[in-house]
Amino acid sequence: MSEESLSNEDITFDHKAFLAVVSEQAGVYRMYDITQTVIYVGKAKHLKKRLASYFRKDVGSNKTRALVKQIAAIDVTVTHTEGEALILENNYIKKYQPKYNILLRDDKSYPYLLITDHKHPKLGLHRGGKKIKGEYFGPYPTVGAVWESLRLMQKLFPLRQCEDSYYRARSRPCLQFQLGRCSAPCVDKISQQDYQQQVQLAKMFLKGKSSTVIEHLVAKMETASQELQFEHAAKYRDQIATLRKVQQQQFVSGSAAEMDVIGLFRHKSQACIHLLFVREQKILGSKSYFPTVPVDTSDAEIIAAFISQHYIGNELNSGAIPKEIVLTTAIEHQQDIIQVISAQAEHEVKISHNVRTERSQYLKLACTNAETALMTRNAHKESMQARFSALNEVFELPNGISRIECFDISHTMGQQTVASNVVFNQEGPLKSDYRRYNVHGITPGDDYAAMAFALDKRYSKVNSEEKMPDIIFIDGGKGQLAKAEAFFSNIEQVKTPLLVGVAKGESRKPGLETLILAGSHQLISLPATSPALHLVQHIRDESHRFAITGHRAKRQKASKKSTLEAIPGIGAKKRQALLQYLGGLQEVLKADKATLEKVPGISKLLAENIYDALHDN
Repeated sequence: MSEESLSNEDITFDHKAFLAVVSEQAGVYRMYDITQTVIYVGKAKHLKKRLASYFRKDVGSNKTRALVKQIAAIDVTVTHTEGEALILENNYIKKYQPKYNILLRDDKSYPYLLITDHKHPKLGLHRGGKKIKGEYFGPYPTVGAVWESLRLMQKLFPLRQCEDSYYRARSRPCLQFQLGRCSAPCVDKISQQDYQQQVQLAKMFLKGKSSTVIEHLVAKMETASQELQFEHAAKYRDQIATLRKVQQQQFVSGSAAEMDVIGLFRHKSQACIHLLFVREQKILGSKSYFPTVPVDTSDAEIIAAFISQHYIGNELNSGAIPKEIVLTTAIEHQQDIIQVISAQAEHEVKISHNVRTERSQYLKLACTNAETALMTRNAHKESMQARFSALNEVFELPNGISRIECFDISHTMGQQTVASNVVFNQEGPLKSDYRRYNVHGITPGDDYAAMAFALDKRYSKVNSEEKMPDIIFIDGGKGQLAKAEAFFSNIEQVKTPLLVGVAKGESRKPGLETLILAGSHQLISLPATSPALHLVQHIRDESHRFAITGHRAKRQKASKKSTLEAIPGIGAKKRQALLQYLGGLQEVLKADKATLEKVPGISKLLAENIYDALHDN
């Protein structure tokens, strides 16, 4: 199938199967198109309800309808609260820059608290680029949360919050000093040393080190009390009392700058490890792993095996391994593992467990996502098995269906033709068995010949019955199916698969596909709600995606290839000589034979060949 003929209507996302298993918790969702590009990021207090709203019949927005037509996949990350989802959504939007977020929502930056880098630093709200020198804390979900924090900070630490112009123009203390909310550094009501001490305490508090701040203030209060400075001691007492209320922490973007958090969830004989990537105080992403777990394996053994396989000996550069790895439990030989990982990363790596405060919240989030991922996977697996059973009810294979393969062809006007072969088993896509074939030696644009080429590449040397599918779907009509029939009639196979063509309806809309059986060419039309049809659509769409991805990569590579590379006798050195001597490809194209002869290393005969090849093209 050529790329020009592909439309958004060819993509079918089975939203009913997805909504049947999606979490009902708060979280963030990412929507992908057929090229696996993130096209929209959103958040929800109730993921299932929010995602279901996209697939109603009465969706009012044209932009939303355009978005839904392009959805090929959705994944979710659950969070503990809607506030956490809000900040994580912002991080994802800035990372992926989805086109529909730009069209559908105003992506304003989140506000921060800023302590400036001045003689008397200012504490205030900041939004936008971090161009002002100083230390930033946040982000906060709303401006109201920042103002609430600023009011709290005024009670705790009497730092100035006025603008620089107002600060420089003061000749006497303002009302904030009279209210006890500012120490009036503008008119030297506090020494530079004492003011800087308050600044450092404020920074420590904003970094979550409130216990250290309290300890320092307790010592100050005791000293003042011993020196009979009861007024100062009372101020410290009030400051300590306010501090104990503790400022609301922004968990998703906190003080932990760089770490991987490994959460674990086990259910019967299954296990899921969820890895959170925290960089620059933000969750940049996450990934779930489903290891095969032998009987009587402990949690510590699972995590230790994961760390060894994920970090040690893997070709990760030093920047990919964080400074800290947070675990749910201690592991054996931890110090030895730390030494090996640190040597590979070329910096010190710390492994932590039994963590508290912010790290414990990250760990709880990772474990929650591990549980959600495993439950979703099991539900998907059950759904996939049900679809396989429904498909077998259609074809009535005596041994059932355990493996399906599908072929598709992608090209642009016959150029850079690529054939895809995708494989599904009862757990879903088996991506380790996917194959792409660069089709050559055929008439450009001949899809029938391209299909025969792909089948020959895949099956001509197969002798093992284990690797043969039960069904082969051929994306196309009777012509492509006939090529497949002819191919299998000429080779001896241990097991002959059932060949089925998948033809689109007249309007090429999902749900109108017709299945064509090999041999009799009997036409089978399935109801649009049939799980068997949904499986066929899923396999067909995955075959489209895989073929088009390979085709686009091949086409992009060809577009970067120099015209000179196709001329016989012109290697890398001669190409470089031509380009350098004549000043670029355009000058080479303009040059006559006599000019080409003057290039070092280019003979008269070669100059004629170059000229003829360029001008023939």
